[in-house]
Amino acid sequence: MTVFTEETRARAREIIARYPADRSRSALLPLLHLVQAEEGYVSPAGVEFCAEVLGLNKAQVGAVATFYTMYKRRPTGDYLVSVCTNTMCNVLGGQEVYDTLAEHLGVGHDETSADGRITLEHAECLAACDYGPVMTVNYDFFDGVDPQTAVGVVDELRAGGRPMPTRGARLCTLKEMSVQLAGFADEREGAVADGGPGEPTLRGLRLAQQHGISVPGFDPNTPIKRRDAGEKPAPATPATAAPGVKTPVDGAPPAPRDAKAAEAAGVAANAPAGDGKPAGDDAGAQERSLKEASASARSELASPAVASERGAEQ
Repeated sequence: MTVFTEETRARAREIIARYPADRSRSALLPLLHLVQAEEGYVSPAGVEFCAEVLGLNKAQVGAVATFYTMYKRRPTGDYLVSVCTNTMCNVLGGQEVYDTLAEHLGVGHDETSADGRITLEHAECLAACDYGPVMTVNYDFFDGVDPQTAVGVVDELRAGGRPMPTRGARLCTLKEMSVQLAGFADEREGAVADGGPGEPTLRGLRLAQQHGISVPGFDPNTPIKRRDAGEKPAPATPATAAPGVKTPVDGAPPAPRDAKAAEAAGVAANAPAGDGKPAGDDAGAQERSLKEASASARSELASPAVASERGAEQ
């Protein structure tokens, strides 16, 4: 089991200090990146560590860690290679790039090469449609790749090289990238990205300039129009009730009485929780609230007024 170093614990305290004391659980996302930087993935020990420093339980931490794909739940290679096969990249050959890499490395989706260097993943979209087919290495872009280019990149990585991405800073390992995603600066020499947007990104802007296409300007000093105190908003369009149901004056169809009781029970059972404990953890309180709400609903349904109203509707 991993024992996290004092340096990692100091960084965890620094991350938590970025947030208000009563909102410390907001630090969970960068903390998960921090433990991933230590081990290369979010291990059970990493989940336990995050729970410990935030005063949460492991189920809460695990629920977040399994929701986001950037948090890896099993050991991952030094370089995470993601190939986009969504619509635009797929049309341009993204699937062929992925299939070629999978065969070349002898792995499938979310699997790691035998030397532990490369983990390959099938990405739905990498938000760079204007450069497709796109692949990333530890979230740095390689634009306009073809199968041969992609194989060349992974072979160089496996040989110990660090090829320059199309955009951004020079490559780092997944652990080094996780440190940055936790909110700490990349202190490697020459690590700062340079260069501006590429030609595909600027093409639309240049076409708009050539053809005189623009939008009306906006003056940020324009005062906001305020409604006079006596001015009333326009009446809302009344909602249409189901046949045979009385519509109240305000236009909203009435909810069934048992639905109201169910809603009350849900609200009571899931009251807002403090920072240390999520809503709904107290099973006893939930059961008591549901029983009380159920009894209240039965009482209402059995009342003479409800019986008379139902008879009139029928």
